[in-house]
Amino acid sequence: MLLSVVLVSIVGLIPGQSTAALGAELLALGLGFGIVIVRLARRSLPSGPHPRSWLISRLILATAATLPMIVAGASLLAETGGGLYWAVAGIVFAIVGGVANAWVLLIEILR
Repeated sequence: MLLSVVLVSIVGLIPGQSTAALGAELLALGLGFGIVIVRLARRSLPSGPHPRSWLISRLILATAATLPMIVAGASLLAETGGGLYWAVAGIVFAIVGGVANAWVLLIEILR
């Protein structure tokens, strides 16, 4: 998740690119990271019977940072709908998710 923040920031800082190019880049990054994160999240789910709503909520939480990036790219391509404001939301969700994962790995697992 934190790598997506760095890559989106780098892509956003490329000088002289058009809005359509930035939108396509954000859309590609969002879809790419979304696919990777969903695959990793599905592998990390515990085995056994769980309610479908629980599984879906886990996958939605895992992809909360990539969905705004996809919307940002699509809205830049469509030239309506918020554009880079969605990218800001994705960056915030990614940083919060990365810090939460780091907290669990460093503190909670040791208990």
